[in-house]
Amino acid sequence: MSLESIDHTPPPFFRQGISAFSKVTLFGLFAVLLMVSDERFKITNPLRSTIATVMSPLQWLILQPSHAIGYLGGYFVSLQEARSLAAQNDKKLSLDSLKLQKIEQLQIENAHLRRLLNLRPQLSVSAKTVQVLYETPDPFSQRIVIDKGMTEGVVVGSPVIDESGVLGQVTRVYPLVSEVTLLTDRDQSIPVMNVRTGQRNIAFGNPGHTSGALELRFVPPGADVEVGDMLSTSGIDGVYPAGLHVAKISRIDRRTDAAFARIHATPLSNKEGRHLLVLQQSKELDPPPVEIAPKPVRSKKIGGAKDQLPALDTSDVGAQGVRP
Repeated sequence: MSLESIDHTPPPFFRQGISAFSKVTLFGLFAVLLMVSDERFKITNPLRSTIATVMSPLQWLILQPSHAIGYLGGYFVSLQEARSLAAQNDKKLSLDSLKLQKIEQLQIENAHLRRLLNLRPQLSVSAKTVQVLYETPDPFSQRIVIDKGMTEGVVVGSPVIDESGVLGQVTRVYPLVSEVTLLTDRDQSIPVMNVRTGQRNIAFGNPGHTSGALELRFVPPGADVEVGDMLSTSGIDGVYPAGLHVAKISRIDRRTDAAFARIHATPLSNKEGRHLLVLQQSKELDPPPVEIAPKPVRSKKIGGAKDQLPALDTSDVGAQGVRP
């Protein structure tokens, strides 16, 4: 065989390089390695911080046109709409003022009746305004973060309400912020009372029903409960003041083969609101005064005169008795 008949061209592996499948496999493994390293060792955090710092002016510049359009749209609101809104607010303010006067009169009468009946005074509650910062990213709980914490006097267990009713309860307090667990969280419960019937029960959070609701458990099927009944706080737990609106009955499922009825209620509070109130008890309850009945006094007639002699207390007398 002559040397001219030998093929001197390089093999296909060296002429074409690595195959496409090998490249995909190699770069896929490299990408997985980078993701695991970033998750475990946070190797890309400095790069992300640098990119975010550099891109901040550009993001601000891009958002300016939308902000300008929104500002101009709000500025050119018609005068008629502004007057209508002002009239509605004046009407609402007048109604609220009338309700406030009635509430003050009822509070005075209530305090007078409690003094007559020698009952404990009600707790005086103070409110602190807070603002919602953000919702926690945990998908298995329903919590929000407010902008006040330990330095502002917020304590664990304080009720949180909005203009419609009870929203939740403070469960964690940090120096500057606090976490509020909503009533619809699966680990939250609140004692309630049916305003129409006066029946007391406990409402539990049920986040899986209609995007968050409350459930009344252990209610007999024949209980007097109707759709639309208002639920308010009963105040028997010592945490939530009595009379705060909580929810309305939205669904009742009475089954003949079940020992209890399934009752669902829709919360009245708006968890999308930004401004809330944190209630704090400003004083502790003192125990009611105990009246000690006076001991009976017997009179003994000696020589035509009545001498008052104290009665003998025989509660601690032994078996030997007492000699006169």
